[in-house]
Amino acid sequence: MDKDIGKINKGEFQGTVTDIVVGIKEYNGRIGVDIREFATSEKYTGPTKKGLRIPSEKFAEFKEMINSVSEEDLKSDTPEEPKEDNANTDGVGAVGGTPAESLPKEQETLDEAVEDY
Repeated sequence: MDKDIGKINKGEFQGTVTDIVVGIKEYNGRIGVDIREFATSEKYTGPTKKGLRIPSEKFAEFKEMINSVSEEDLKSDTPEEPKEDNANTDGVGAVGGTPAESLPKEQETLDEAVEDY
């Protein structure tokens, strides 16, 4: 018994379109819910190894866990901050390309001692 439940488009990367496909599948004589990535490209179209199978006897437990997730749970607690660019283009305050503010205090002291020498 195979039954497709639905699919969600995951995206496209390097010409391969990937969907997440949910279905009821029989494997080794046992029925379960299969959640798997499905790839579509010039070279291959079909299911991938990326996925999971929920045995039918564990489905109620799985469904309870999934249903306990709320929309609020999926929201981020903190806003994303822009990533710092640690590239030092002027060479000031850097040793070996590392900004001085990121050095341990002992290293800053050693650098000052070398400068004073």
